[in-house]
Amino acid sequence: MNMADQKTIVVTGVSRGLGLALVDAFIAAGHRVIGCARSEAKLLELQQQYADLGHDFSVLDVADWNSVSAWGERILSQFGTPDLLINNAATINENDVLWNVSPEDFSQVIDVNIKGIFHCIRAFVPTMVQQKSGIIVNISSGWGRSTSPEVAPYCATKYAVEGLTQALAAELPRGMAAIPLNPGVIHTELLEICFKGMAASYPSPADWAKRAVPYILNFSASDNGQSLTVPE
Repeated sequence: MNMADQKTIVVTGVSRGLGLALVDAFIAAGHRVIGCARSEAKLLELQQQYADLGHDFSVLDVADWNSVSAWGERILSQFGTPDLLINNAATINENDVLWNVSPEDFSQVIDVNIKGIFHCIRAFVPTMVQQKSGIIVNISSGWGRSTSPEVAPYCATKYAVEGLTQALAAELPRGMAAIPLNPGVIHTELLEICFKGMAASYPSPADWAKRAVPYILNFSASDNGQSLTVPE
């Protein structure tokens, strides 16, 4: 790859599932990846595997604004403004009817899935706006456009992702884009929580990333505000 074509890509929730698959695929395609997640053990593995190649991985809880703010300042100072911000970090409640979900579990889903995206937007998007360039991809879900029983908190957050992203899209200057992206149904740990044994019948994150990464890299300002889905 020509260095002029290399993108700096920030991805949250990189310790497992879709986030980890995106890291591997973006790096394989020649791009610089900046990632974060809560799992110290997995982040150490990623640091050992990729840090010497110019990538950066930090232990971070996106629900903690002070931590995200400090992280954003360091990344912007060290690597400059990202070309692509992918807000992927998310969690889901254990299957249960809404009135049985504990306040603590409900708050955790809200804090990670909605506040986490807001925190990363607040940390990185101002510099992107100053340059009038860059793409923000907020990972949504089929459950941000439809619903199922026993995952009401998760559905609520993904509907919020759709609305938040489309409102953000209307605020961005020409040349930028904000896109709510439904990844499709993929065999991840989150899917195992709600689909149980049926989760294994769906594509692996690695297979998904082979389709998702070229699709994401092709996003442009003309996609601003569109609710998109990774092709099957």
